[in-house]
Amino acid sequence: MNHALKKKMLLRSCLMLGFFSYSLVFAEHSGDIREVLPDRVSSQRIEADIRKLVSFGTRHTLSETSSNKRGIGAARRWIEKEFNKISTECGNCLEIIRVSDIVSGENRVPRATEIVNILAIQRGSIDPYRMVMMSGDIDSRVSDPLDYVSDSPGANDNASGMAGVLEAARVLSRSEFPGTIIYAGLSGEEQGLFGGEIVARHALENGWQIKAVLNNDMIGNITGIDGVTDNSSARVFSEGTRYLETKDEALKRRYRGGEVDSPSRNIARYIDKMADQFITNLDVMMIYRLDRFGRGGHHRPFNELGIPGVRIMETHEHYHRQHQDIRVENGIEYGDVISGVDFEYAKKLTSLNAVSLAGMASAPPFPSNVEIKGAVSADTSLKWTLPESAVAKNLKGYKIYWRLTSSSQWTNSRYVGLVDNYTLKNVVIDNYLFGVASVSIDGYESPVVFPGIMGSFD
Repeated sequence: MNHALKKKMLLRSCLMLGFFSYSLVFAEHSGDIREVLPDRVSSQRIEADIRKLVSFGTRHTLSETSSNKRGIGAARRWIEKEFNKISTECGNCLEIIRVSDIVSGENRVPRATEIVNILAIQRGSIDPYRMVMMSGDIDSRVSDPLDYVSDSPGANDNASGMAGVLEAARVLSRSEFPGTIIYAGLSGEEQGLFGGEIVARHALENGWQIKAVLNNDMIGNITGIDGVTDNSSARVFSEGTRYLETKDEALKRRYRGGEVDSPSRNIARYIDKMADQFITNLDVMMIYRLDRFGRGGHHRPFNELGIPGVRIMETHEHYHRQHQDIRVENGIEYGDVISGVDFEYAKKLTSLNAVSLAGMASAPPFPSNVEIKGAVSADTSLKWTLPESAVAKNLKGYKIYWRLTSSSQWTNSRYVGLVDNYTLKNVVIDNYLFGVASVSIDGYESPVVFPGIMGSFD
């Protein structure tokens, strides 16, 4: 039995026995997620961060910016300070930047307001321009979206997501990865998803190759308006068809398939797979929808500019704790206060993000220019483009996946080696959906890439 296989078997055994509480695994060098992380995700640190964010009174986008104790200005400066502290502890491994723009003339932004996002960038050692991002929202609101004066603690929505981002940065910054990881605090979500739009635009203007955005919006509530208490499941929302699809692309999709195989959808499948492998007592519900019915989140502006993204969140929402003035009315308590957050659950979802980010950042370049053929044939053939050697030092080869058209997850696979094409003999193209994933020397895979523009991450 080789060394890598022994390590993986040991890890899985320890996870099953509960020795490592949602342990993350990777070595102190790039491309290898096999060693137990020395300092794991901490519910105590997440709780401390949520309480600190709540202490700013309100984090409304239009709120105070000069005070050091109240308002969104104080909150974002504290987040920036925390990122800098994390960077100092990892030998200045993070690049902390502000990405901002002025927004005005919008329904929820009646006066010119600077929307400031705080990003911490952990550069990859092999392929620094290939990026994955975890985001949370800095801002909060009460019943009136223009009320920037009243207390708006936003404990779950979305101090929980922002605290998760900070904790993931603490944990993952202790190691080096082939690809880049971005930890993002986004602003202006409640006023119109402005922060995400600003960062997405900045990414495209600066040539960032963001392959996945994991948007965390409310990851701390376990008791829903439906009366269900559940700390063992989470939802991942993803769009099935690319927002930027052209009429010609839609026509090709109609005849070739791909309605449920956008890059965002295959990120969701990847996250579900990581949960099964690494997170104890967590079942991921893949929701085949961009977001909740008729609602939105900060992954949407990335999708709209062609950057794949998903939303990770709790399964059972409690609407009395969202966008509500703090009050008691007819015996019902309203308000997004700290008592509505379960810190162990927030830890579990933060761990899910961390293993997913680590896995994607440890994978080789995602397959590009994937094409497929096999009409009127007993065989199915796929081909793709091999990446430049400079960014693919950890590339071992490729794995072809296929599944029945009615299956939600990839069920069949075959490792085919370091090649740029492969033919599956006697696997009829009409009966299945297909994709390709890259595999690292250490066995870590990219998300599956569906053939054609429908599934492309490029």
